[in-house]
Amino acid sequence: MKIIHEKKKCIGCGLCVTLCEAYWQMGEDGKSQLSNSKKNNDGNYELEIVEAGCNQEAAEGCPVQCIKVV
Repeated sequence: MKIIHEKKKCIGCGLCVTLCEAYWQMGEDGKSQLSNSKKNNDGNYELEIVEAGCNQEAAEGCPVQCIKVV
């Protein structure tokens, strides 16, 4: 299972940080950042996880749907 963050779409609302602080933080650019993630070939950020946990809530709550749990 992995989290994919399409950072280019992020509007910096901070909901993901509020819902899942262990995985998300606000960056200096005013957009959220997925902690310990790596940039993939599509320019998105990915992180392998064992279970979705609060990341599923963050994905469902994101107003621009830039977080995916697959």
